[in-house]
Amino acid sequence: MLPERAGPARVVSSDSEALIRVDEDDNELGVLSKGRCHDGHGLLHRAFSVFLFSGDGRLLIQQRAADKRLWPLYWANSCCSHPRAGETMAEATERRIFEELGVRTPLHFIYKFRYQAIFGELGAERELCWVYVGRAESFQLQPNPNELAAWRYVDPAEVDAMMGDEQALVAPWFRLEWQALRGPYREDVATALAG
Repeated sequence: MLPERAGPARVVSSDSEALIRVDEDDNELGVLSKGRCHDGHGLLHRAFSVFLFSGDGRLLIQQRAADKRLWPLYWANSCCSHPRAGETMAEATERRIFEELGVRTPLHFIYKFRYQAIFGELGAERELCWVYVGRAESFQLQPNPNELAAWRYVDPAEVDAMMGDEQALVAPWFRLEWQALRGPYREDVATALAG
């Protein structure tokens, strides 16, 4: 599905932006460009993923833009990115959901985890990722076409079916996070969205 309303076609990310390198305990080690963090097998850096739900419980998913270096045109969760050097996670998540989706909404932290996923010769994700949930309705969205090729709201059962299809073009972090949100963190998600 194409975006219902296109947001401004602004460039909001580049390989030159300074990301926060961390150790396995999430202690800051310094900064390095996004491009360098994603080269080869990746260097561990801080990241976040946001899952936005409608009032009737559907999840907003997005198809990554065709010119993304890693996992272009794969389906992913509502929004994912990185805090930049000097940004708190709260500042970074607020900035990014506005840049990508044109919305501002309270978010609730659920958990964080480390993962690594390699995308052939083009690079890798190696992230310590903080996962958040929140609410957003479709009428609020103004997606940035530089970041999203498409977007849609789907029922959790449909997301489960996507995850069960090994051939589906689904970003690896989305698979891992959805499994956790539907499993050990299910009650945390329900509590956060009920508040």
